Amino acid sequence: MQLVIVAPTGILCRTTIDSISLPGEAGAFTVLPRHAPIIARLAAGTVRYEEQGKTERINISGGFVRVHDDRIEVCAELSGGTDKNDLQTDDRIQS
Repeated sequence: MQLVIVAPTGILCRTTIDSISLPGEAGAFTVLPRHAPIIARLAAGTVRYEEQGKTERINISGGFVRVHDDRIEVCAELSGGTDKNDLQTDDRIQS
């Protein structure tokens, strides 16, 4: 699945993932390959995604997610505890 995470400061992450767990406003949920299309509002919490057996985390204060055709697009505000410089996978952070 392709993941893109965007914040007001720009693109934070663009990578291929195996799964993602999101803090939905109606409760946390996980997206796996071939998930049904969905648009959901995100609450404050931690976005966790699996990438090549490694778990990455990003703390957000809220936002939205769109899932369609194995593409996940997250638009969110970062919250305390996540710094743009903490994201260390090679093709992340494009300013």
